Amino acid sequence: MYKKILKPLLDFTIAFLGLLFIIPLLLFVALFLAIANAGSPFFFQTRPGFHGKPFRIIKFKTMNDKLDEQGELLADSKRLTKIGAFVRKTSLDELPQLLNVLKGELSLVGPRPLLMEYLPLYNTTQARRHDVKPGITGWAQVNGRNAISWEEKFKLDVEYVDKLSFMMDVSILLMTVKKVFVSEGITAAGNKTMYKFKGTK
Repeated sequence: MYKKILKPLLDFTIAFLGLLFIIPLLLFVALFLAIANAGSPFFFQTRPGFHGKPFRIIKFKTMNDKLDEQGELLADSKRLTKIGAFVRKTSLDELPQLLNVLKGELSLVGPRPLLMEYLPLYNTTQARRHDVKPGITGWAQVNGRNAISWEEKFKLDVEYVDKLSFMMDVSILLMTVKKVFVSEGITAAGNKTMYKFKGTK
C-alpha cells in the first residue's frame, strides 16, 4: 500500500509545497547561474526512470559549455564554475527536480537516475535498481554518494528496493538534510564529479 498509493501521494504533496516555499531561492540561484554560464541556468538530460523508461530530468546547470581546440567539451573540472561548485556542494542543483516529482517521473527517495548508456552495462542484480521509481536522494546518497564505488552504490540501491518502507524513506530524508549541511561525499577520489561507470568485471 505504501509503495503504490501513499508514497506517490506524499511525493506530490511535499514537492508541491516545497516548490511554493522555495520559489524565491530558485529564482535567485537561476539568475546567478545564468550569468555564470552565459546562458541557460538549467540542465536537461534524458535519464532512465521506472523500469528504465526514459524521461527528461531538470537540474541547475553547474558547468559551462567551454570546448577544447578539437571542439570537444573540456573536462568537468575545467567547466565547473565557482558558483556551480557551491550549488553542487550544497545540493541546490537538485531542487528543480521537484518538477519531475510533480510529473510523476521521480520520487523524493529512490535510486538516483543515471545515464541511459549505463542500462546495458548492469548485471541482472544491478538492473533491479529500476524496479522502483528513481529519486532525488537515496540510500546510496546518504551512505557515501560519490565517495563510494559504483558497485557499492548499486548494492545499496538494490538493498533499498528490497527494504523500501515509509520509515526507511523518512530516515533517508533526514539523513539527506544532515549530508547537505556537512557536504560529505560530493566528489569521487581524484575527480570533481563521479567517474563514469564502465560495467562490473
